[in-house]
Amino acid sequence: MTPQLKAVANRCLTTGPAFQQALTAAAQNADDVDRGARFPSEAVEALRSAGSLGWFVPREFGGAGVEIEDIADAVFELSRCCASSGMVFAMHQIQVACIVRHATRSAWFANYLRRLTREQRLIASATSEVGTGGDVRRSIAAIHPEGLSPDSPLYFEKKATTVSYGANADDLLTTIRRSPDAEAGDQVLLLTHLSETAMKQTSDWDTLGMRGTCSPGFEINATCKPDQVLPVPFATISTETMVPFAHILWAHVWLGLSTDAFQRAQNFVREQARQKPGTAPPAALRLSELSAQMAQFRATVQSALQEYAELADGDGRAKLSAIGYAVRINNLKIAASEAAVSACQGALRVCGVLGYKNGGPFSVGRQLRDAYSAALMIANDRLYATNASLLLIHREGK
Repeated sequence: MTPQLKAVANRCLTTGPAFQQALTAAAQNADDVDRGARFPSEAVEALRSAGSLGWFVPREFGGAGVEIEDIADAVFELSRCCASSGMVFAMHQIQVACIVRHATRSAWFANYLRRLTREQRLIASATSEVGTGGDVRRSIAAIHPEGLSPDSPLYFEKKATTVSYGANADDLLTTIRRSPDAEAGDQVLLLTHLSETAMKQTSDWDTLGMRGTCSPGFEINATCKPDQVLPVPFATISTETMVPFAHILWAHVWLGLSTDAFQRAQNFVREQARQKPGTAPPAALRLSELSAQMAQFRATVQSALQEYAELADGDGRAKLSAIGYAVRINNLKIAASEAAVSACQGALRVCGVLGYKNGGPFSVGRQLRDAYSAALMIANDRLYATNASLLLIHREGK
């Protein structure tokens, strides 16, 4: 299949009737998911029916072999309907990308990808840990071999501060130290099936926003085979895939929910204009200002997506480890998370009290509350501190 035909086929996935049903399910249940802080099961089941959970899996393993641009577009559209549904889908695809880009030479993971596509398995992740201060590049928990043989089972225990949709997933991808005597930063990723993993919930999930992601803490205990450890160090996986995929797809979640808020504000101004034909409504100027902010927001996100797509494979892949790229991808996360809050606040100012009230066509309360989570998902202060250190040795333009 030529690249042109492949691009057309991939676009058909996100515009086809099966995915449209997932969008409908997400939109119809968004308010109930938010009120009940419950998993968006209707949207996820519709995504399964559309085969969406295996879209990023290469065709040789039964998937659709789509590119990150198509995944990002799907995340954006889902998040316009329900940000929690969009975030669940985005986080699953981040885990799939880590496996696809770093483990397909492993027979065990190649077979797993076939199973994922066939069964439409949902992957959660356990990268946070009690005692690390939110630093996912350090682990306390470690792998413990249960014997001296290279084939001996591996056992681990981990106390994760959050595991998004952990109680609703089929599999879990966990960061952990390579061995009991390994340094905190010498980490690997390993995949376990929840059917073979003991998970004890340690906290509740009653939050301001993103309530449908259902992300309480868990104590995790599992035994697995050595083959279930990804063969590439987590440092490489994080730099080349997990961090850029996360920041890019999360940015599309926030852009999606902000676009929904903007659309509600635009509908509000249009309704005012219909009531007094020929007269610009008072809120039209604020809407115009908000439109300019949204254009800048979209440009920032699109630029980051395009850069990663160009560097993701081949000769460009090494550039993902450059200091300049680390600064830029961190800046994307910071800028997008702040832009989402600003956009939703702007929509609220346009809609006034009708935007403040819940349940109406101009309500933006859910969108604003969801947007406030953005600065906390890998705290912006941590990224500012990381960039501060990197900028001591980075030359702009590199």
